[in-house]
Amino acid sequence: MADHDTLHPLRPLLKNWVWEHGRIGTRYLDCIDGEIRFDEGKKSRFAAEKYVYVPLDKDADVDAPAAGPVIQEAGLARFLRAAQLGKPEEAGSVAEVQRAVQDCVELGLFSAYQSAAREALACYAQEPMFEHEIHAAVVADIRRIYAGMREQLALYDFSVLYGLPTPLLISETPFIDWRVRASPALPFVSLPLGPYCLLVGASSGRSSRIGPVVWKAAAALGPLKDHNRQIAEHARLWLAATTDDQLVAVQTRFVAARNSKPEDATR
Repeated sequence: MADHDTLHPLRPLLKNWVWEHGRIGTRYLDCIDGEIRFDEGKKSRFAAEKYVYVPLDKDADVDAPAAGPVIQEAGLARFLRAAQLGKPEEAGSVAEVQRAVQDCVELGLFSAYQSAAREALACYAQEPMFEHEIHAAVVADIRRIYAGMREQLALYDFSVLYGLPTPLLISETPFIDWRVRASPALPFVSLPLGPYCLLVGASSGRSSRIGPVVWKAAAALGPLKDHNRQIAEHARLWLAATTDDQLVAVQTRFVAARNSKPEDATR
């Protein structure tokens, strides 16, 4: 029963995609079979995949059991609601908003390394290793890549773009590193906070901690206009949206991928 009520670590973000479409719930596309579905209620149970948590702090106890990043739920919820409503005055104090952004970065990185962690687990499972050795190897692999990135992002300046005219998509990997994904590369990272708000980070050039978060009403995404395409192209498990139309627009790719792998039909 405990597992049944366990909420996904990205659940704080997904709350902003819960809408009342005659019923309260979330529209999402199942990337495995290409079907568009409605998840009843507010708990986003469609986000039910298993995940691996790796603490990225320098001094973290990597052997201590933990389900996910430690976040301040109340402060993060207040920040995310304010971003979606476009009301920065309701987001909390400067320090509270900075902490909420830090929590968003933690959740973003957590989602970003899940694919690599699963691949590493599958790879090491083929080796003559004990479970604790496999765990240690996976943790070392993830920390080697993402601990440094986390240190970089701790020095970034962050902005909240709100009031966007086109609703954003979100997937199980919503964090986008435009420095490596875009061509040509763009000096940004981003994380959708809600259908109409986006967190954007850029290098500050400073060696101190990040400054106050900037709030900007945005009529367009500018250089990040390909956000939804990036989210859809890298989704592997689920994709949530505010309307069926958004999901229908990308559904063909997942259906085609499914039909091209008949061997998966019995999985």
